[in-house]
Amino acid sequence: MKTIGLIGGMSWESSAEYYRLINEEMKLRLGGHRNARSIMTTLCFEEVRVMQYEGRWDALGELMAQAARQLEAGGADFVVLCTNTMHKLTVAIEAAIGVPFLHIADPTAQAIRQAGLTRVCLLGTRFTMEQDFLRERLERMHGLEVVIPDAADRGVVHDIIYDELCHGIVGDESRASYQRIIERARAAGAQAVILGCTEISLLIKPTDSVLPVFDTTELHARAAVSMALSDMENG
Repeated sequence: MKTIGLIGGMSWESSAEYYRLINEEMKLRLGGHRNARSIMTTLCFEEVRVMQYEGRWDALGELMAQAARQLEAGGADFVVLCTNTMHKLTVAIEAAIGVPFLHIADPTAQAIRQAGLTRVCLLGTRFTMEQDFLRERLERMHGLEVVIPDAADRGVVHDIIYDELCHGIVGDESRASYQRIIERARAAGAQAVILGCTEISLLIKPTDSVLPVFDTTELHARAAVSMALSDMENG
């Protein structure tokens, strides 16, 4: 079994979900008391958040690269970044390490294509929805058509993530706001919704959505387990 290296803390709420999902999936596949071999480096989200809002992406790239190098030095066989937004810095991470980096967009897109869908609504932070680092990979590498909510709805989605979900606050009113946004996406022709922030799954479950839900956190965690077991399964 390979050792999974996790860059966490953005927020710790979603990082805890990664840890839970990875180990539940490993037990499901192997049975008994089997869990994943993993190491995690946890960053201070307040420091990351401030640099995000100040646009200090070069400094954040070095921070992510340093975390990835720490995991590789600690024995990680590959690296998983437990946040969608910071995948903006994929190039910096990949350049810093000699082990593979498992990109969050790839297992998400594969699941959507396997379901026979092509037009999806992406929900996430403003950075994820409005910049092209995730959308471009989904479209160019996987042939999806990605749409995003209008400006007002993007503000609602973003604020709920940072002001509530990252603090572990899960409220019915916020869930209803997301549901209205998803309904508007369905009315505009979206076939599915990507929960493109690792905290959104704390608020929106498949039963809460009028569209099929593709949860990047769950799909990324499952893909990490597959990668960890790849030598065993291929052998």
